[in-house]
Amino acid sequence: MELGFDEFSLRVYHALSSRSRLDILRELSEKPCTATDLARKLYLSKSVLSRHLQQLEHVGIIRKSTRTDADLRRQYYSMNVDRAEIFFPHKVYLPFELAKQEIPIGYYSDFSVEPTCGLVTDKEIIGTIDDPRSFADIKRVHASLLWFSNGFIEYRIPNPINRDMHPQMLEISAELSSEFPVSNNAWKSDISFIINDVLVGTWTCPGNFSDVRGRLTPQWWNSEYSQYGLLKHIRINTENSGIDGEKLSDVNIEDLHLDTNPFIDLKIGILDDAAHIGGITLFGKAFGNHPQDISVRVYYSQKES
Repeated sequence: MELGFDEFSLRVYHALSSRSRLDILRELSEKPCTATDLARKLYLSKSVLSRHLQQLEHVGIIRKSTRTDADLRRQYYSMNVDRAEIFFPHKVYLPFELAKQEIPIGYYSDFSVEPTCGLVTDKEIIGTIDDPRSFADIKRVHASLLWFSNGFIEYRIPNPINRDMHPQMLEISAELSSEFPVSNNAWKSDISFIINDVLVGTWTCPGNFSDVRGRLTPQWWNSEYSQYGLLKHIRINTENSGIDGEKLSDVNIEDLHLDTNPFIDLKIGILDDAAHIGGITLFGKAFGNHPQDISVRVYYSQKES
């Protein structure tokens, strides 16, 4: 579950701001329980417990299911998520000028993908699911979600830097998850970022998420399929490269040769020797939790005359 500063996240924070509800989650993290079991263990009346359970269920932290035990049908409560990440909006205060652009996820220039794979717009599936040829379909430029279990996808982005500018930092952000047939919230994948043929670094994505619906994901998209990713910020500055403040490598902005290259070639893929070959799901502005495609920002200073 990904949380931020919106109304839904506020309801989740409120649901967690109770010792009784935290005690309920602690019990359910051990095993599913009936309301009767929880009331007995936590010394809560059934009416009070019912209100706590409704609040936790309403925000998707727990779920209710019916089982048959000894010919009796009983309702059990269980955990629906196993992690929550708070996304704090990043602000970069730099005494530099900024050139920014947003690249639709379907505007890739090259690809090599293996099933499971596919693309969809906000209204329909493009081509045929699990057929790599669909990635060459003319409708791919309208894609708002794409996924593949192995391979790469590459974008050729116009470089805004000219001879009068000195690049100081490149920032690329995108919403990503791993890829697993249908979904698997604990399926790891080592996702690598290569810029202008330089391996900037590899990030291990913790899963392919469908524990709750993506806030932007269209209603026609099955709730059991990938719902959202994690918004990651890759920054290459004058010293090194990092992702969300954690160091990725010693690659710096000079290594990318932005002052001589007319393009920024961004490749997102899985390396052959990756420890976790768990695929990639890339979310556009009409899917997931963040209304953006691939955001590219170049911070620069003017060269002295």
